[in-house]
Amino acid sequence: MGVSLTPGSNRPVEKRIFLTMAAAVALAVFASLPFGQWRVSAGLLLGGLLSLLNHYWLSTSTSAVFSVIAEGTKPRLRVTTYILRYLVIASVVYLAYKLHLVSLTATIAGLCSFVIALFVEAFREFYFAIIHREETS
Repeated sequence: MGVSLTPGSNRPVEKRIFLTMAAAVALAVFASLPFGQWRVSAGLLLGGLLSLLNHYWLSTSTSAVFSVIAEGTKPRLRVTTYILRYLVIASVVYLAYKLHLVSLTATIAGLCSFVIALFVEAFREFYFAIIHREETS
């Protein structure tokens, strides 16, 4: 099988969500280039990249916890590790905003690429469930 985009998993749904997030970020950045200020495009790019990084971190920590549970041992996922991820993201956004490198609104919009990916996946599942009367994985 090919290279996994999310560690510890070869599930097609996770790959589609990751790729849809990346496509949504790319589309938003390229669409904003001719129409928006450069800080808007930079904010969309920064927010989108942070969203992809957060998705990757969440996938790794979740797969690590479930692999430990499958082995029968108690998971040692520390709350500080979980909170640290959001602290890093918030610090990067704050620093970029204070340095006037990004638009805060555009950065938050870029961080929402996961929501777009979930909607695309939901519409895809509805299509297969309703139109073709079957479920997909």
